[in-house]
Amino acid sequence: MLLEVRHVTQYHYAETVRESVMEVWMQPQKGARQRLISFELELDPPAQLFSYADAYGNAVYHFDVPQPHDRLNIVARSAVETQAPPPLPDALDMGEWDRLRGEFVRGENFDFLRHHGFAIETEALKAFMVERDIDQLRSRDPLTAVRTLSTIIYESFAYEPGVTDADSPIDQALGARSGVCQDFAHIMIAICRSWGIPARYVSGYLFTDRQAGDRSDPDATHAWVEVFLPSTRWIGLDPTNNVMAGERHIAAAVGRDYADVPPSRGVYKGDAESQLAVGVSVRRARAALTEPEFIRIAQPSFARPGGRRRGPAGGLHYDQQQQQQ
Repeated sequence: MLLEVRHVTQYHYAETVRESVMEVWMQPQKGARQRLISFELELDPPAQLFSYADAYGNAVYHFDVPQPHDRLNIVARSAVETQAPPPLPDALDMGEWDRLRGEFVRGENFDFLRHHGFAIETEALKAFMVERDIDQLRSRDPLTAVRTLSTIIYESFAYEPGVTDADSPIDQALGARSGVCQDFAHIMIAICRSWGIPARYVSGYLFTDRQAGDRSDPDATHAWVEVFLPSTRWIGLDPTNNVMAGERHIAAAVGRDYADVPPSRGVYKGDAESQLAVGVSVRRARAALTEPEFIRIAQPSFARPGGRRRGPAGGLHYDQQQQQQ
């Protein structure tokens, strides 16, 4: 499937800020089932971009806007060709639990077996697991267990933006029995890790299909879960929409939880309050886009001078993208 992604992030500051330093995790990954055809970043005010690969192999772009400004626009455009993952067996043998306890599996996936950040085992999570008899799933093979777990989370929680924030702990979604993609992903990751199944957070995009029953916001980024089973390697599950991750899912970055791979985060100098607006569009691409890969950094025209007020001397403010996934 050929897909185009346009991801717009706009920061507006109540007063002129003196400098902004930002990082973004917006470039789709390259892999056997996902081919990155093109990726373009446009910044306004313009800035010199640098990139590096983080500890999990994600492409991270960072930049500094050193001059005074009262807004910051980031536009990421991607073209991606995705393929459906190979079919999975209906079930695995029970020996898969023993293979998960092997030293090689545990050593290679150490970061994705430990409770961390948002994906932790809380008292509220334990109560939810008892309420839904979730630990009884361990009497089945691991593949059946994680599939069923994804369905239980889908059936137990309503999709409702505004109930939680980007930095909300899982207890907030557990108490409200509602939330958004990142909440459901963190809950599922914490349970899988408590079972000894490596699980990681996937940040990316979804080509939404309402007719197929998707309930996630088509105008937002998306998040789902990947679990590692020795017999299948990494497989993706989307508890928000009760589906396996497939050709409509575009992975941008993986980490232990949301905090490892927010779409953007940074700091700015000044005392101004900031407001954030985000828009995402994922649509089918034209066949003409299947050309050799390229990555281009677009530098827009400089903004018109004047009309800006210099803010009061202030400190350094941490500013992480608050759009939930």
